[in-house]
Amino acid sequence: MDASLYAVTPLNLLGALLLVLGAAFLLLGGLGLVRMPDVFNRIQAGTKATTLGTLLSLAGMGCLRPDWGLKLLLIGLFILFTNPLSSQVLARAAHRVGLKKSPLTQVDRLAEDTGEAP
Repeated sequence: MDASLYAVTPLNLLGALLLVLGAAFLLLGGLGLVRMPDVFNRIQAGTKATTLGTLLSLAGMGCLRPDWGLKLLLIGLFILFTNPLSSQVLARAAHRVGLKKSPLTQVDRLAEDTGEAP
């Protein structure tokens, strides 16, 4: 066991705080998946919250384990590039197959761009 991991230092406290914040954002992202009215809002809520939550968690682990810094940075960059891209592809696919939007949705920019809007 690494005894320095359990020592109370400012870096360990910052790491623990970042881990708690990351877990909170991940929890809120999961809650957003349940509470949002349609698939498009769920995709947005899930992607934004989980991206931030995961990056905060990785930063917290970087504070707790500085020797893992490069690996955590590479994982963070991968997530930063792939999460928004995958959500955009999922949203376009959902739009293309005609999934229903919430009645609260007032603007559909993709339909306007492709000429499908009334």
